[in-house]
Amino acid sequence: MKKKVGVVLSGCGYLDGAEVQEAVLTLLALDRGGADVVCFAPNVDQKDVVDHLAGEASPGERRSVMRESARIARGAVADLAQARADDLDALIVPGGYGAAKNLCDFATAGEKATVHPEMARIVRDMHAAGKPLGFICIAPAIAAAVFRGTQVHPRITVGTDAGTSSTLEKMGARPGLRPVHDIEVDVEHKIVTTPAYMLAERISQAATGIDKLVDKVLSLA
Repeated sequence: MKKKVGVVLSGCGYLDGAEVQEAVLTLLALDRGGADVVCFAPNVDQKDVVDHLAGEASPGERRSVMRESARIARGAVADLAQARADDLDALIVPGGYGAAKNLCDFATAGEKATVHPEMARIVRDMHAAGKPLGFICIAPAIAAAVFRGTQVHPRITVGTDAGTSSTLEKMGARPGLRPVHDIEVDVEHKIVTTPAYMLAERISQAATGIDKLVDKVLSLA
């Protein structure tokens, strides 16, 4: 029986939304793994809009996280409010600054980060149901923020950045310093993470870790 996996996108473009290559690599690995995939995104405006050619913010411009995510999902994206743990076998969140701006505010709030209510709900519900969660690049910060102040202290990685790891540790997570091609597996909580473009210098490096993450998530589902 095919596993049904939700993929939560946070826009389109690594500076203000989902990291496109990470998202596509995730979708490709899931397809190759025989999974049925449904993409979700919150129906909100992006925190900001960045001109990716210039690498600069575009003041006054507004874009919808859901509409931008639809670019990656070829239009097949559902409102995150519709995501239900009962309907899914696993959930994966690609990185990009959108994960730390639109799905949570870790990019600006650091250890005091809060998570979009629908994102927090589906993460908690999946965890309560014993279903695996995958977080890529900076997205593990979502797990740290969701479970901050609880008895859940997830083992996660954002690569080898000691400063970011220290912040996540203050939030109650247990960060591990992993290289780009590796994954961190929290067997107890069924949480799998990989650094991807926190460390990757080319797409093939990101692909290695993402492939491992998807394989592990599917094996835990």
